[in-house]
Amino acid sequence: MTLTRGQKRGVLGACMLAAILILIGVLATFFASKYQLRLIYSAYVNLIVVLGLQVFMGNSRLTNLSHSAFMGIGAYAAAISVTPVAMKQISLPDAPWGLNAFALDPLTSAIVALLITGAIAFLVGIFIVRMTGTGATIATLAILVIVHSIFLYRTDIFKGNQAFFGIPQVFSLTSIVILAVVVVFIVRGFRESPWGVMLRASADDETGSAAMGVNVVRLRLIAWVLSGLILAGAGIAYAYFLGTISARPFYFNHVFLTLAMLIFGGMRTVTGAVLGTFAISFGLEVVRWLETGPVIVGIDFPEVLGLSGVMLGLVIVLTMALRPVGVMGDREIEELVLRDK
Repeated sequence: MTLTRGQKRGVLGACMLAAILILIGVLATFFASKYQLRLIYSAYVNLIVVLGLQVFMGNSRLTNLSHSAFMGIGAYAAAISVTPVAMKQISLPDAPWGLNAFALDPLTSAIVALLITGAIAFLVGIFIVRMTGTGATIATLAILVIVHSIFLYRTDIFKGNQAFFGIPQVFSLTSIVILAVVVVFIVRGFRESPWGVMLRASADDETGSAAMGVNVVRLRLIAWVLSGLILAGAGIAYAYFLGTISARPFYFNHVFLTLAMLIFGGMRTVTGAVLGTFAISFGLEVVRWLETGPVIVGIDFPEVLGLSGVMLGLVIVLTMALRPVGVMGDREIEELVLRDK
């Protein structure tokens, strides 16, 4: 199989991003404290979420606000499958369908979670991909609300806002770095594939693309399901590291955070997704430190609770006003390094 020039450049760009991700992971392993390692792990999980967002939003130009719901589905499906029976008898004593009577190994549980999330994404996507503009955005928001409501009120399965505990902690920083690298290659590969190219073309001119024989609905569905699978992978990584999950992290706050990351870096490129994730992840830690009212150069600053939320809102507003295409615009990392015009 002969790669096109764009696909070759895609491989090169993915390798560059992979090198950066591996370098950050190595530096964190040797120099970060235990608390900092958890923060960096969280940044990698968010990176996978943002990459999953980029697959659909960046190529179809349709807004998706349901991504945290699919992350939650993947996390809960894996958690329920992998948690030992003895622990589930305590945490889910009233679980239906024998969910508390079996336990699978971590790999099989992850596969089950991916299959369940992929199937749900496919069924939902059949309807979503036929919508456009505001209708699609509102529909994805409705999906988020519906899934979160199920998480909250089916306490016999998901425990709502209470912690679902006892999940084996099988992931480490090394695991999440490897997963993030794999996802970068998948997302960049899709972007440079004929499917990705045609999907972006249809986003710019849907009528013209359809007239040229492009099946826009099918391409959107492929991107939507791939996005759902990547988001499920992020949820699995989240559950496998923390060992406990609840419904609260998979709702509006997380949607707002990851959407800000994608918008800031630039949703049209994979490099933008990586840049936006780490810039906001590390920037927010500085903001949270300022919230506590630190003493800087002898000046005692007051506590400013809620500053991180304000800053996230400013990031989105200022980016959309001053740089709607994000920091990276349409450019990938190899274009910057090789200085292509």
